[in-house]
Amino acid sequence: LGSRRRTRRMVLSVDFFYPLIDDPFMLGKIALANVVSDVFAVGATEIDQIKLIVTAPTEFTEKEREVVVPMVMKGFLEAAKECKAPVQIGSIAENPWCIIGGAASAVCHRSELIMPYNAEEGDAIILTKPLGTQLATNAYIWMNEKSENWTRLQERFSVADIEETYRIALESMARLNKTGSELMRKHNAHAATDVTGFGIYGHAENLASFQKAEVDFHLDTLPFIKNVREIADILGRSTKLLAGKAVETSGGLLICLPSSSAAAFCEEYKRCTEHEAWIVGRVEKGSRGVKMNPNVNILTVGES
Repeated sequence: LGSRRRTRRMVLSVDFFYPLIDDPFMLGKIALANVVSDVFAVGATEIDQIKLIVTAPTEFTEKEREVVVPMVMKGFLEAAKECKAPVQIGSIAENPWCIIGGAASAVCHRSELIMPYNAEEGDAIILTKPLGTQLATNAYIWMNEKSENWTRLQERFSVADIEETYRIALESMARLNKTGSELMRKHNAHAATDVTGFGIYGHAENLASFQKAEVDFHLDTLPFIKNVREIADILGRSTKLLAGKAVETSGGLLICLPSSSAAAFCEEYKRCTEHEAWIVGRVEKGSRGVKMNPNVNILTVGES
C-alpha cells in the first residue's frame, strides 16, 4: 500500500467567476466546465469529487433567490453527469456579489499526468475552443440594455446576428475539456494549459515560463467566434483582441504536442466532438517567451 501511495498524485482545482450571462441554467453548466478545466489541463481525465459553491447577492429578493439558485444548481449538476463524479453542494452564502464556482479533485497515477513543463522545440501548439467569449457575451448584454455600444453595433449587426454569436459562445463555454484531455494523452502531449482570464497570450506566456527547455511559443493563428472580430473593430478593441489578450471564460486547452501528431489530434477531436481544434502555433528555440505573428491568421468559427 505504501508504494502504491507514492505513485499516486492528487490534482485539486478551485475556481470561481462572476455571472456573465442571464441564463441561470447555462451559467451552472459553464461554472462546472470552468471548475474542472484545470484538472483536465494536466491530463487527469477522471474526476473523483466536485463541489459547487454559490453566493447569492444580498440584493436578491427571497423569490429571486428561490428561483435563480436552484436553476444554477440544476445546470451545474446536469453538466457534471459527463464527469461521472459525485457532486457536493456547499452552503449558499450571501454576498454583495453573485459568485459561482467550486472545487474539483482527481487522484491518478503519476504517469497519467501531463506536467506543464516539457514542451519541445518543433512541437505544434493546438487550441480546442474558439476565442472571443467575453466580447460575444458583452455584445448580447449591450443589445438587451440598448446601450451606447449597441447603438454603434446595430449599424452593422442585426439582433439575430448578435444572438447567433452569443449562442456559439454559450455552447463553447459550456463544453467540457474532457475529450481534449483524453486525446492529448493519447497523442503524447508535452505540456498544456487552459485559456481563461488572461487570454491566449497570457496563458501561453505563463506556460512558456515554466518550460525546462529554452523555447518560445510562436502564435500565428487566432480562431474567433463569428462576428467578434468585427465587433472589436467597431468598438475600437481590435488591438487587444488581435494581441491575444482579450479575456476568455471557460476557454479551450492550449496544447503542445509533437507536430507529427497534430493533424491526427485535430481530426480525432472533430470526430469525437463535432467541433474543430486548430493548430495555432509552434514551439521554437528561444527564451521561454511568446511571439505573436504581426500578420496573424484570423479564422472565423461558426460560419456555414
